[in-house]
Amino acid sequence: MIDAALLPLQRRLLEPLARAIAARGISADHLTLAGFGIGLLAIPSLAFGSYGVALTLIALNRLFDGLDGAVARLASPTDRGAFLDIALDFAFYALVPLGFALADPAQNALPAAVLIAAFVGTGSSFLAFAVIAGQRGLRPEAYPTKGIYYLGGLTEGAETIGLFVAMCLFPDLFPVLALIFAAACAITTLTRWWQGWQAFAQPPA
Repeated sequence: MIDAALLPLQRRLLEPLARAIAARGISADHLTLAGFGIGLLAIPSLAFGSYGVALTLIALNRLFDGLDGAVARLASPTDRGAFLDIALDFAFYALVPLGFALADPAQNALPAAVLIAAFVGTGSSFLAFAVIAGQRGLRPEAYPTKGIYYLGGLTEGAETIGLFVAMCLFPDLFPVLALIFAAACAITTLTRWWQGWQAFAQPPA
């Protein structure tokens, strides 16, 4: 919901570091893969109840996620980079609830399953819209630098990361937070279905 407003600020903050990284020959794809690897380490940290460590790793994952785009814009963004970025992001989002489920299966497993199912709804509707929009040559006005059509909604990247931060700070509240956010994701999914229904009602010109 607030990603479009935050992106200009994020770009300004990350550009100096991105320039330094690019000057050392580190590519955007390298950052994407490294960030995903760091994010994966958050899962065992969560499973063993090391929530502070997990929060640090999640924050680093998101930092790398911002830097890969910043570095890509300094050179030439590629379709492979856009594919890697979105595919690994969605995998990471689903793995974080799994880590909480492993930490306390009795309390967290069902809410985690509900949240992951809700992520499937938001992710699949996002990607399905992007595929058809790409075929029609559409570009999102609010996200002109994105590698694929970026369809907004109530729950976007910023809200999801805010959720993960809250979960790490207050792990006992994971079930409540997961179910509330799953409901918000359901609203996002329904609105995206409606947007797709409306946007693609007519054959392409």
